[in-house]
Amino acid sequence: MKINANLLKVGNVIKHENKLLQVLDTSIIKPGKGGAYIQVEMRDLRSGTKTNERWRTSEDIEKVSVEEINVTYLFSDSENLTLMNNESFDQFTIKKSILGKKIDLLEDGMILVAELINNEIFNLKLPRNIKVEIESADAVVKGQTVSSSFKNAVTTNNIKILVPKHIKDGDKVLINSENYEYVEKAKD
Repeated sequence: MKINANLLKVGNVIKHENKLLQVLDTSIIKPGKGGAYIQVEMRDLRSGTKTNERWRTSEDIEKVSVEEINVTYLFSDSENLTLMNNESFDQFTIKKSILGKKIDLLEDGMILVAELINNEIFNLKLPRNIKVEIESADAVVKGQTVSSSFKNAVTTNNIKILVPKHIKDGDKVLINSENYEYVEKAKD
């Protein structure tokens, strides 16, 4: 399906120079002279290499249709994840590397969204907010609580995050799965 380059969004998959590329970042640049153009940072779905491309905003780009299915994470071994399709209950395995550093956020029974192109999984999306437990948090220095500042903390799955001063060891908090930022204290 052809779309205008200015309609590209982060997460879209396009076909360019016989490669399947996922859009990581876009920025539209309007120079003083001439027409606007779009600068796009992309990742090759096969090799994982990043590339940058620039198009005029009026150019047509071939967008690839992506199918999404809900899957449940069952377990993992040294290099594979075992998932179950929530509709057909079929089990299958994929490489752990598809998740990268987000592998630390996985929990047994977690519902994920698998993105497929031509019946092949190229990406797994975690839930937007994930509950984690704080294992250790820095102490608050007296007088520092006046401003709305953050302190360092480490979760039980060994992820380093920044949390507000009122969070203490053993608290459960929600973090954004995309950027690991604190969202709110979990309501148990």
